[in-house]
Amino acid sequence: MAPRMPMYAGSCRSSVLAGRADAVTDAELVGLLVCEARPEVGRAVLEAHPRSDALWRLGAEELVAVPGIGPAGAARLLASLELARRASTWAAAERPLVSTPEDVVALCSTQLRGLDREHFWALILSTKNRLLRMVEVSVGSLNASIVHPRELFKEAVRMSAASIVVVHNHPSGDPTPSGADLQLTRRLAKAGEVLGIELLDHIVIGDGGAHTSLRHMGVL
Repeated sequence: MAPRMPMYAGSCRSSVLAGRADAVTDAELVGLLVCEARPEVGRAVLEAHPRSDALWRLGAEELVAVPGIGPAGAARLLASLELARRASTWAAAERPLVSTPEDVVALCSTQLRGLDREHFWALILSTKNRLLRMVEVSVGSLNASIVHPRELFKEAVRMSAASIVVVHNHPSGDPTPSGADLQLTRRLAKAGEVLGIELLDHIVIGDGGAHTSLRHMGVL
């Protein structure tokens, strides 16, 4: 005989299936993902990682260390977080307007949240600053990006871009540009001049939406 499902799990599941997931608490949602029969497990995860974006930084080892979570539950939660990250991307037909650093943060911050390496992206823009495509150029180390202008501008040239904006995250959470960031920005700007594709800005994203615009700093 199959074990009876606790009222907690049935209630949470019913709310989610009925389109009322917004009425379910964070702890209940996490508990439903990782271990339906143990409602306290979701609370334990959130109590152990109370920061607003802490779940994005969790790995499988940290999750299975919580009593009541096994490999299957950890995999479900990590998969749901990855789906949420991917779902934050835009519909291609919308072609968002990119005219301010805040526009860049709105497009990229969710995808760059909680990553433990520097990820370097290029936003390829039309003549009216409409987004044509966002491309991941490279994945670096804990505190450095590895970017070559050839790889960065290859897709921009193919799509006949008018300009680009580049953006990368700082896993430390501090968006202050490093000396290497400043040097790379100047190098990319010169390459863009040769190709006729202007580098409009370089945005460094930290925690909680904190960011720095190198154009506003006067680097560009």
